[in-house]
Amino acid sequence: MEHIGFIGLGSQGGPMAERIVAAGLSLAVWARNPAATAPFAERGARVAASVAELGALCGMVGICVIDDAGVRAVCDELIPAMAPGSRIVIHATVLPETCARLAEQAGARGIAVLDAPVSGGGPAAAAGTLTVMCGGDADTFAACRPVFETFAGTIVHLGPLGSGQRAKIVNNALMAANMGLAHAAMGAGQALGMDRAALAELIKASSGRSFGFEVYARLSAPGAFAHGAPLLVKDVGLLSSVLAGNADAAVLAEAASHFLSAAAGGTRTE
Repeated sequence: MEHIGFIGLGSQGGPMAERIVAAGLSLAVWARNPAATAPFAERGARVAASVAELGALCGMVGICVIDDAGVRAVCDELIPAMAPGSRIVIHATVLPETCARLAEQAGARGIAVLDAPVSGGGPAAAAGTLTVMCGGDADTFAACRPVFETFAGTIVHLGPLGSGQRAKIVNNALMAANMGLAHAAMGAGQALGMDRAALAELIKASSGRSFGFEVYARLSAPGAFAHGAPLLVKDVGLLSSVLAGNADAAVLAEAASHFLSAAAGGTRTE
């Protein structure tokens, strides 16, 4: 059985890796903080001493770090160490162009790259119900799918490399816009003298509801979303970068901006 490698054991990547090892697959992990790997060692996973060691061990490596810079840094060490025929899966949400450049570097060594960002967060990962949005070669997707099935409920192959990233940033920009509109709607309701809790319960059962509204309604104040706001700011910014000057992307960014600015302490989405 080939080793499945995983890098990025945070609030979402950690539960994903836990599902992989719980399914009985041979898992190897690496983390900058050795303490993050201890629970996996206890479950029988192999702990690599370096990214290069992980790459040499594994036929497939999933990367679930925060941003483009992190993905590039990992791949700079991973690609030279992996054997031809291996696969790199980018679960992080990054620019499609980043995936294309890494695929070119990896392809020169006979290594395939699949972009497979995920949606649902840590709770969905722990429950095995994440959504995985994939872009890349169909054969590579088919080879990776059994691993995705350990932590995902919905797995969609959207087309060529970069398609998963494009879908993910549109999805996250819409989520951010829905939260921004929820912020405006609740503000309007309070300006009309309505009780916030009562209005929230009403909308959650009415035609104005959305997942973004439900998340917003659970917040005591925008600042309570300070942990998630920077990631949505990043993803709205990715869409604005990919579609610079596009009117539809601008509408999403504008709808999200007021709420994300308040949630992230003044950070703008532009």
